Amino acid sequence: MDSIIKNNADRSLLELFRSEVESHTTILTQGLLAMENDAKAVESHIEAMMRAAHSIKGGARIVESDAAVQLAHNLEDCFVAVQKGSLVLQPAHIDVFLRASDMLGVIADNAISGRKEWSDEQVESLLAAIAAISTGEFSPVPVKTIKAPEPVKHTEAPVFFDKERMVRVAAGKIERLMGLAGEVVVSSRWLPSLFDAMMTLKRDQQRLTLLLEKLEKISGHELPDGRTRKIAAQAREKSAEFNRRLMDRLGGLDMFTNTAVTLSDRLYHEMVGVRMCPFSEGIRGFPRMVRDLVRDLSKKVQFMMSGEATEVDRDILEKLDAPLNHLLRNAIDHGIESPQERIAAGKPETGIVRLEAMHRAGMLMITVSDDGRGIDHIAIRKKIVEQGLVNPDMADRLSENELTEFLFLPGFSTAEHLTQISGRGVGLDVAHTMVHEARGSIRAMSYPGRGMSFQLELPLTLSVIRTFLVEINKEIYAFPLARIDNCLRIARASIRTIEDRQYFKTDNMNIALIDIRDMLGIGAKSSDPSPELSVVIISDRLNTYGLITDKFMGECDLVIRPLDTRLGKVPNLSAAAVMMDGTPVLIFDVEDLVRSMDNLAGKKQAFSKIGDPVKEEEKKFKRILVTDDSITVREKERSLLENKGYQTDTAVDGMDAWRLLNTNAYDMLLSDVDMPRMNGIELVKRIRQDLRFKALPVIIVSYKDSDEDRLRGLEAGANYYLRKRSFDDHSLIQAVFDLIGEA
Repeated sequence: MDSIIKNNADRSLLELFRSEVESHTTILTQGLLAMENDAKAVESHIEAMMRAAHSIKGGARIVESDAAVQLAHNLEDCFVAVQKGSLVLQPAHIDVFLRASDMLGVIADNAISGRKEWSDEQVESLLAAIAAISTGEFSPVPVKTIKAPEPVKHTEAPVFFDKERMVRVAAGKIERLMGLAGEVVVSSRWLPSLFDAMMTLKRDQQRLTLLLEKLEKISGHELPDGRTRKIAAQAREKSAEFNRRLMDRLGGLDMFTNTAVTLSDRLYHEMVGVRMCPFSEGIRGFPRMVRDLVRDLSKKVQFMMSGEATEVDRDILEKLDAPLNHLLRNAIDHGIESPQERIAAGKPETGIVRLEAMHRAGMLMITVSDDGRGIDHIAIRKKIVEQGLVNPDMADRLSENELTEFLFLPGFSTAEHLTQISGRGVGLDVAHTMVHEARGSIRAMSYPGRGMSFQLELPLTLSVIRTFLVEINKEIYAFPLARIDNCLRIARASIRTIEDRQYFKTDNMNIALIDIRDMLGIGAKSSDPSPELSVVIISDRLNTYGLITDKFMGECDLVIRPLDTRLGKVPNLSAAAVMMDGTPVLIFDVEDLVRSMDNLAGKKQAFSKIGDPVKEEEKKFKRILVTDDSITVREKERSLLENKGYQTDTAVDGMDAWRLLNTNAYDMLLSDVDMPRMNGIELVKRIRQDLRFKALPVIIVSYKDSDEDRLRGLEAGANYYLRKRSFDDHSLIQAVFDLIGEA
């Protein structure tokens, strides 16, 4: 027998063979595990398993791997016998077939690496065992096992299979394309602000026209020859011509803006799709791992998976392997009881472990749960006191949710004995570290006596991050949006001092208040006399802090640029980005920020005091945000409101309006319903769900004039619903007067 694949097979062919074997051994493993759990599954799986073995045999002949050819051929013969009914599978048979599937994977993997992690004796032993099964002479004997191959990680030239063709693309090219697509998406967000700037220019030009008209009237009385008046008239005509040309350009820019934003979003999502793969690709080995572990522990477990088709970024999927492995092992070892314990507790003797994946609200949600014993909160309280993490009094006051957070600390474990499977306190720490490195979050929920659940929330991709921008010392910084708890404006008068530390209260909880300059070491505290402070709330598993910033700048998608590795780990910062106008932005490392605050918390005078409140200045005007995707409607409504003395800003759709609401203060929102990206109903619902805008007056103006449409708008939270076909100037202004009074 040849000891290794012949050298005359080129690398590209060997890669195809490895990919093919990986795919077909997955079919073999899934089918064997299904038949082990349910004898009726033979009919639904045996045909696919025969084809898989036959395909491996054909590929092995092409690359001249005699060992793989013989293994696949013998497996195929056994599957044919099972299909005909001349062979009834036993658990011991399935053990041999699974080892043969592992061996095929190792042979194919070694063909690329050049290693040889198997021996001719192992193959001969497997061939003999399979032949004995086929003839009915098999008796279980120990067979030396081998290490199953790791999932293939394509780094240089991943192969993507399509229904029509196969495409080979270098990983570096995909990364560069993803970066460019992300830059296009971020840059396209600049167009709405450009349009707003052009609208401001148009309003300034209209004011110039009014001044010229006044000049024309006045000049007629000064010179009898009328020359000044003629010059003023000519200037007015030129201004009117410029206004017409500007309106034409604005109409074109409006259309281009909507098209560019739509196309950039489509481009980005297509590029994200290139990086995405089904969740099933990363969890192929878990059913086998669970099966072997359950047998080692003499437990009975049904492993259930859902969401296998959920699309996941390949980089994130690779990072998920170790955390999910640890969580599943913990669920089986710690969570699921022995059959005797489950029966005594009134449970079925077979426990259930679930692995689920789904997309929710633009995030990847993964849940690992079991119906086992849950967490012993008494044991956790005892352990954290023994390890000196908290004193006994504080331990007694911790809630169950707060106690479960200790499970993620490095080296923390409630297991009384160490095993090869778990008990060293490293599994959950690994999961926590990976999730936070991927800018996600993880939380544990325990239901004593009924089970345990871990929920992982991760971004869909690692190349673009949704952030919340703030201004500090006239510089822009970004918080990862998924890592902040809240952002709000608080009155200086609401600040309280307890034991020389300043706090404010929200949701019945005292939150330590810290000027972020103290953390960054960037100078003296702000001299802003405003009666309100812009505060970003962040937290870790134990502590919550409110960071004072100078100004909120709103949400923004940023393409991540890693910091230069020569800088080492920069305290409190994780990455950088460039905004649409070229402004550099530093992105905070929220975990590092919280650790820094924890370290300084015990030091006196570590944080500067926030100044006393000052009297609020009188408001000089009332500001209204007009939102409509039609430039004609926007200008009509803006003109009506400004003629009554209100100051107005305009937004081209709901997403643009949401950005402006997070950036500026408004007394009212005027909105259309049918708009791209975010319609008016969605915008109003988002406003009403945000405590900052819950009381903001909203008027909807729409061509949709049915009673059902009007009811939808009012139920969403609008104060008034006006129909464009029927409302006149007076009805709109009267509605504004009713809600916010005169300007």
